[in-house]
Amino acid sequence: MRPIFVLVSLTMSALISCESSVQFEVPDTTGMRWLKGNTHTHTTMSDGDSEPEVAARWYKDHDYDFLVLSDHNVFTNPHDLAHLVDSTFLLIPGEEVTSSFESKAVHVNGLNISSVIPPVQDSTLVGTIQKNVDAVRNANGVPHINHPNFRWSFNHHELLKIQNDKLLEIFNGHPLTHNLGGGGWPGMEEVWDHLLTAGRRIYGIAVDDAHHFKEEFAPPRSNPGRGWVVVKARNLEASEIMQSLESGLFYASTGVELDDIRIEPKRIEIHLRQKGDFKYEAQFIGTGGVILHHTTSNPASYELQADEPYVRAKVVDSGGAMAWAQPVFAKKH
Repeated sequence: MRPIFVLVSLTMSALISCESSVQFEVPDTTGMRWLKGNTHTHTTMSDGDSEPEVAARWYKDHDYDFLVLSDHNVFTNPHDLAHLVDSTFLLIPGEEVTSSFESKAVHVNGLNISSVIPPVQDSTLVGTIQKNVDAVRNANGVPHINHPNFRWSFNHHELLKIQNDKLLEIFNGHPLTHNLGGGGWPGMEEVWDHLLTAGRRIYGIAVDDAHHFKEEFAPPRSNPGRGWVVVKARNLEASEIMQSLESGLFYASTGVELDDIRIEPKRIEIHLRQKGDFKYEAQFIGTGGVILHHTTSNPASYELQADEPYVRAKVVDSGGAMAWAQPVFAKKH
């Protein structure tokens, strides 16, 4: 019996040692600063109501650091607006590569591209999504998949089969994109957690998808200023911003501002920026979309547990605005 006891003791010791060694992957953010931007908006070059200069000026005047003009199947050249670019504002070239499969909308943004990317159709929905993602990659651009719930086009079942995409719209400011899902169809946060739980490394972005800069700013209209990303980067340069986006070094927001996100080997800490008398709740979310911890403290923090492959944070204020910190992943042994 003695050898069995020793074996059990060693096994338990190994388990304890393994649990105690579980740590988050900690990114190196030395020398980085926060840069606010929007990666999805439209002009009269496709179906927007304002010229590219009007749209770009709106974002510059509202203290955005960078903007992607992403017209449908059109390359809106930022060089034509070079007079707007300076040390505080950058225009990044882009396009909403707009295709379809039967009645399903397949829209993939291409960020930091150099010319128009023709949309692609395939014999299947998954194939159509994949081929448009591939088209952006082949053009040395960064893809992000847009508004899957627009026209109830696809969800995690299809997205689990897509390769080489790291960015997904979890909030889109257009009034017809059904971010919250409904009628048994999953909302975009639920879709995101399905992908993360399955082991996919994918990051959630918030965008305007703005079309309407003129006349009334109202819920039924597609106005700017509804969703954005705040990226940690060393410089206001397109390549640096792209790298940070694809590394998850950003948060997405519809109004909540964060002063900092600190990742330590066993701890996440979210520093909230207080606005007026608003109240805040932070939620730390893990596998299957389960809320692991919630708190009203500032900073909000969470200690990594042994059996959590990823943890992400969401902050909601008393007016309903949100911010989403990107998932942090446990190191693999």
